[in-house]
Amino acid sequence: MSTHLDHRNPLVFDTHELGRRPGAMQRLTRTIDAPRDFGVEGVIGVPEGDPVELELRLESVMEGVLVTGTARALAKGECVRCLEPVGLEVDTDFQEMFSYPDADDRGRVKAEPADDAEDDEDRLFLEDGLFDLESVLRDAVVLALPMQPVCQDDCEGLCSECGVRLADEPGHHHDALDIRWAALQGLAGSIQDGEKDEMSGAEAQAGVDEKQEK
Repeated sequence: MSTHLDHRNPLVFDTHELGRRPGAMQRLTRTIDAPRDFGVEGVIGVPEGDPVELELRLESVMEGVLVTGTARALAKGECVRCLEPVGLEVDTDFQEMFSYPDADDRGRVKAEPADDAEDDEDRLFLEDGLFDLESVLRDAVVLALPMQPVCQDDCEGLCSECGVRLADEPGHHHDALDIRWAALQGLAGSIQDGEKDEMSGAEAQAGVDEKQEK
């Protein structure tokens, strides 16, 4: 069977040394550069090219190779409350079965091509003894990341009026004006202005009357 996997890709692993004898096991450690889009887009993730440490255990079973592993990396993003940079250590476990292409889900050799193509869509297969760990690793890392990262659990965020980071200015506040009093003050101002206009008009009329009398 031909394969499109490239053994030079650091996330592609070769199982030929492991063999197909059930119970055989192999342990591997590898540090790889994080691929693109390794996290929650626009929120937090492992930057492309940053190191990701892998510890893997490959176990040969009847239907394929069971891969169990741990990934460690440093994710970076920003606090959703105050927008400050956030660094988060990621330490996540994962497990995935990579099936032999010529065996069914019970490990039996297929005599003829299977008709259950829909079931095969959800399975991962070995290709000429190789498997690609990227999709499995990405899913594990994304699930380990917070959807709303914060710099600290009690982060107070930013002032809604001026945008200052509240943690930098303890006791920061703005004098609040009750909108009901503001409306009354506006009404009082209007009344005072009206009274002044009336008084000015009355004074002007008095001046006219006084001239007429003279």
